[in-house]
Parts: sequence; structure tokens; C-alpha cells
Amino acid sequence: MSTKVQIGGSDIPPGERRLVELRLPLLYTHTPVVLTAQVIRGRRDGPRLFVCAAIHGDEINGVEIIRRLRQCPGLERLRGTLILVPVVNVYGFVRQSRYLPDRRDLNRCFPGSDKGSLAARLANAFLEEIVAKTDFGVDLHTGAVHRENLPQIRATFEESGRVEALAKAFGSPVILNADLRDGSLREAAARLGVPVLVYEAGEALRFDELAIRAGARGVLGVMRELGMLGKAKRPKEARQAHPEAVIATSSQWVRAPQSGILRATKPLGTRVVKGEPLGWIADPLGENEIVVEAPTAGVVIGKVKLPLVNEGEALYHIARFGAPDMAAEAVERFQNAVGPESDAVPPLEPPLN
Repeated sequence: MSTKVQIGGSDIPPGERRLVELRLPLLYTHTPVVLTAQVIRGRRDGPRLFVCAAIHGDEINGVEIIRRLRQCPGLERLRGTLILVPVVNVYGFVRQSRYLPDRRDLNRCFPGSDKGSLAARLANAFLEEIVAKTDFGVDLHTGAVHRENLPQIRATFEESGRVEALAKAFGSPVILNADLRDGSLREAAARLGVPVLVYEAGEALRFDELAIRAGARGVLGVMRELGMLGKAKRPKEARQAHPEAVIATSSQWVRAPQSGILRATKPLGTRVVKGEPLGWIADPLGENEIVVEAPTAGVVIGKVKLPLVNEGEALYHIARFGAPDMAAEAVERFQNAVGPESDAVPPLEPPLN
């Protein structure tokens, strides 16, 4: 007998796709607002996975990742249930803003409450109607405005090794074994026994083809690891070239030693050594120049994109590894394997630029 799948009061029978709309508080214009989810249920029972994007309303790469996932022909042979939520923070998304109208960060408002603030009510509805009815989750993010992230997975490992295996199956070049943060979706889901992988790649309000392709492939890799999809059939050469992630031991942000104009010289994915110059900051005339040095050896996994910086502002995010050379090589293999130039057969759609 099949397990019952019910989302938003709708029963989804085996083998069906259904759009489900969860009613949210109205705008102050009395315009209706809904949280839309696509529920895809396989003919056979299996794991239940949610994939969500735009918890921060200006992080749009995940929206495109979910659009591509929805079109994957392999879903016709899906085992289990896949729930796709392209825009969680609907209020921020329509305003092109990271935050809700009350300036709250939704990813600090979980588990929320049905009697709390607007953010609390949205967090509660998403947690109760989507997350609580699944077994695993993938939360798609980007860097903030004027900040770019190298594709990476953040997760909290446990003794069974299950989360680590899923993180590796995603196929990003870098994995951070990160602590849970109070008020985050990942923390609230963990309390429900639902492990969540957080995928970070690209920057806010910008499409990044490499980040999107890596994200779509990564979710499919997680689904294969869970047994929701069959194993990918790849030529032997492609299997050998498939990048393996390297787990970071820790990470550190490098902050601006003074205000001014930054001339950054290290791109994402670059290996750096302790004391190496990452850039220079000076006033508009080039006076009062000061060097920005790497405080530790590692690989650049995040960086600021806007050259105008204030003292104390985070400029570079450096991940530390036991073997930095291996990490840098993993990044290079990843870029060669996932980029559009790696396609032996042209894609159905042209790459985004």
C-alpha cells in the first residue's frame, strides 16, 4: 500500500505532478500572496526530497536550477517524491530584496510561528507544510549583493556518514562541515530529523551559468545517492574526469584593514599562501595604499565584487584544507567538467551569459 503524500491539503497520488499553492498573508494592498510548490510523485514509494530557492529574495540562481530540474526527463522514472519550491521568500523576491518588507532575514526566523511576524508566519508555513513532510532537503543560495561564492556545499555531518555521502554526491568542489546557525532553515529542519544541504554559488540578482549547471547536476547526484533516480550512464572517460569534492577543515573571512578602493587580484578558486597579497586598498588618488594579505593558506571560496570598501568589511572568504594543492586541483577539475565548454553534445538551450 502506498504511503500518503499530502501537501497543502491536497493528496498527490502516485505517478502525478501537481502544483500546490499555500496561502500567505496578504500584501497591504490586499493582493493575495501564495507560496507555490511543484510536487512530483513517482509511481513507486521512496524518499521525499524538497529543493527550495530564494529564501533570500534576491538569490535567483536557485530559481533557474529548479526550472531545469523540473524539465529533467529522468523524473519520469522517479522513485519517491520530489517537492520543488522555486521562491520561498515571495515578498522579498517581488521587491528584488534579500529581506522581507519588515527587514527581517527569513533564514534567521525559523521555526517561526503562525501568530508571529510576517517572517515568522512564512517560516512556519514552509516548515510545517513542506519540510516536515520530507526526509531530506537541498536549500539553494548565492552570495549577497556584490558578493560572489565559489560553488560549495555546507552541511553538518553526523556519525552515520549519511549527510557526508549526500554532500559528496552533490559534486561541488568544496564542502564545509558547518555548524548549525540559530534561526536558520537548516537548524529547524535538523530538529525535525530532516538533514539539509545548503548549496552556495554565484551572487545575488545575477544568473551564473556555471553555478546553475553545477546546482542542477548536484541535486540529481543527491537524488541518485538517495535511490530516487537510477545511476547516471556516463562514458568511462567522463567518470574518470568527474570532480570529487574536498572537505574544508575551516574557513576565515579577510576584512578590509582600511576604507578605500580595492584592487583585488585573486579570483575565486585560487590557492593562496599565508602572507600572500590578495589586493591593495588606497584612496581615489592612489595615496595611503595598504596591502590586503592572506591570513592563512587555503582556497578563495568567496569574494567581494564591489571595489568600494569600508574598514572592517569582509573581502575574501578563504577555506582551509589539509592539502591545499588537492583542493585547488579539485576546483580546476570541477570547472573543466561542469562549464559549458565541457559539453560533447550541445545543450537543448544556450548557456546563460
